[in-house]
Amino acid sequence: MRGPQSPGPRADADPSLELTAFVGRSAELAELASALDRFRLVTVTGVGGVGKSRLAARAVRRRASAGPAGGVLHGRVELAPVSDPQFVEYAVLEALDLTDHTARLPRETLLEHLAGRPALLVLDGFEHLVDACAELTAQLLRQLPELRVLAVGRRPLGLAGERLFPLAPLPEDEAVELFTDRALTQGLRVADGPEVRELCRRLEGIPLALELAAGRLRALSPAQLLERLDDRFRLLTGGGRDGLPRHQALRTAIGWSHELCTPAERLLWARLSVFAQTFELEAAEYVCSGNGLAAEDVLDVLSELLAQSVVSREETPAGPRYRMLDTVRAYGADWLEATGDADRLRRRHRDWYLGLATWCELDWFSPRQREVADRVEAELPNLRAALECCLTGPAEAHLAQYLAGSLWFCWVGCGRLAEGRRWLERSAELESGYEQSRLKALWVLGYVAILQGDTVPALKALRECHEQAERSADPAAVAYAEHRTGCLALVTDDMARAESLLRSALDRYREIGELNSNVLMGQVELAMTRAFQGDLPDAVRLCQDVRRVCEDHGERWARSYALYVLAYAAWLEGAAERARELLADCLGHAHAFHDLLGSVLAIELLALVTATEGDPAEAAVLQGAAGRLWPSVGLPLFGSAYYNAPHEQCEATARHALGDARYEEGLREGALLDRPAAVARALGQDGGRALHALPAPRGRVPQEHAETGKREPAASPTRKGGETAG
Repeated sequence: MRGPQSPGPRADADPSLELTAFVGRSAELAELASALDRFRLVTVTGVGGVGKSRLAARAVRRRASAGPAGGVLHGRVELAPVSDPQFVEYAVLEALDLTDHTARLPRETLLEHLAGRPALLVLDGFEHLVDACAELTAQLLRQLPELRVLAVGRRPLGLAGERLFPLAPLPEDEAVELFTDRALTQGLRVADGPEVRELCRRLEGIPLALELAAGRLRALSPAQLLERLDDRFRLLTGGGRDGLPRHQALRTAIGWSHELCTPAERLLWARLSVFAQTFELEAAEYVCSGNGLAAEDVLDVLSELLAQSVVSREETPAGPRYRMLDTVRAYGADWLEATGDADRLRRRHRDWYLGLATWCELDWFSPRQREVADRVEAELPNLRAALECCLTGPAEAHLAQYLAGSLWFCWVGCGRLAEGRRWLERSAELESGYEQSRLKALWVLGYVAILQGDTVPALKALRECHEQAERSADPAAVAYAEHRTGCLALVTDDMARAESLLRSALDRYREIGELNSNVLMGQVELAMTRAFQGDLPDAVRLCQDVRRVCEDHGERWARSYALYVLAYAAWLEGAAERARELLADCLGHAHAFHDLLGSVLAIELLALVTATEGDPAEAAVLQGAAGRLWPSVGLPLFGSAYYNAPHEQCEATARHALGDARYEEGLREGALLDRPAAVARALGQDGGRALHALPAPRGRVPQEHAETGKREPAASPTRKGGETAG
């Protein structure tokens, strides 16, 4: 959901594609840019390591910089880590930064959000998912006339109208330029001479092979490199070259680099192949150590692999991380399988990420929430690999349930409801024999379904959880199931039942000594029921208490919901400036956590405050921006009469002041804003502040109640909580 003001995520945003200077390829770059102008589907093909991804990224960068500012949505989908064809569409949503909290199929979301939008989608590394990618691409191109697709892989998609762009290796002069440039990055000057040119010819101008060779220059001269490479070629050319000489040359170069490694380096290279995309040092030290490689030696060995260009390092919001190119990883994976140690390494990888999820869940209720969000974002590919590992082993179903449930804060707090629901459903349907893990998966599943507005599956999961928890005498699971059932009553306007269930759940939490973000959200949700039933002072008291506890613990997420309620109370009391201050805090946090529901609720209430302050035109724009966001959330304001009251009051005020025509014009202007632009507009600045929170659903309240303060919306009842139970 991106408007003309903001081009959105860039297809060349992957830092791994721009770690080094772009050498040569000027003719290919111009030709590819021209092909993108003339064709809607262009597929760059070529051997692994030939530079397809980097050329595609460069072409998209040039295309974006040459065009008008903004307007075109760019997204690069890295498909190499995706093993299940069913997750291709989720990967596309993620690359386009399209957050959708509903239970819709991801393809429906793609079609809706890209409709009428100029967009360029880069599908990188699709060859192992060619059927799923081809089918998706065909439908998207058929139904979205303004979409262009740049595919990058070792084979075509095989679609009608596909313009193939085979990428050849570098010509000799450019290969020499690349080799000497990479030598310079290590502080070494290598002259263009016979040995260098022969080396580049033997490596057939494949950029990855050249970079691997340059990584050896600290220890070997070009002549020595050439001598060793000659030996390697003689060793590997016994088999038929059967039409794929460049594949053999690349594998030869990688194998030669592998052969030059020490035994410890080869061992670490193989073991690092279990990681999906990037990884951190601590993970490598745990997962890859043992059986011949001590944990304290991993850093030194990894440093050597970095120096040899087998591994690269990059900076991320979560700190420094490491990655191997897919071709290099695949070579290592073959060796790992050959050692017979692959299963053990996969189990160690799974165990590390089970521990990471446990730590992150506990640390969510702390001043480190932002750090936790960044960490989980960076680790998602590895967490998915761990989930898949658990789901493919029947004896590990309980671990899948535990991991999917422990990541509730990622699914709910960091805007990944659709993906979370898929993992939760897959794990919860398994019989694991570990009741506690399955109960947790069930109540988290119910929580996610509530937030998606899917009440029937939510109620089914929560009832099953409650009944089984009582049979197995699990007080924590009973409390969480009761809490979430109270949330369901809240968003369906059954205030008396909601209050009763929430009070009971809070009592249960106190009995077992549970205090976390989820418990505090239960108190905020109880405050909402009090506000909706006309007891505003009690609602304010409850939320002020939540705010104090949150600030004592450095918690920001539940605090934002409390701020939402307090902001509405301030508006009712005529303190519009104070209400705006509270909502700015709330909105900034929600946006920073990628919380679409929280963002749209805060924008809705800011529209009402803006209308009250005497600017109905700006209020209409904000309502238009919110209107664009709601389809990705689900049923607007949960279809609740209580939650909808501020929206109706704002619309009535703005229409009365502006007239229908000017009001509708404001709505259309707001509908052009994507989420970042809408947040910036609502905050009255160029960009939102980095805060943390989750908001509330909106609904309908009789207008007279909203004006008298008898019924008022508050923080999202279903968007928070669910912590360590189970």
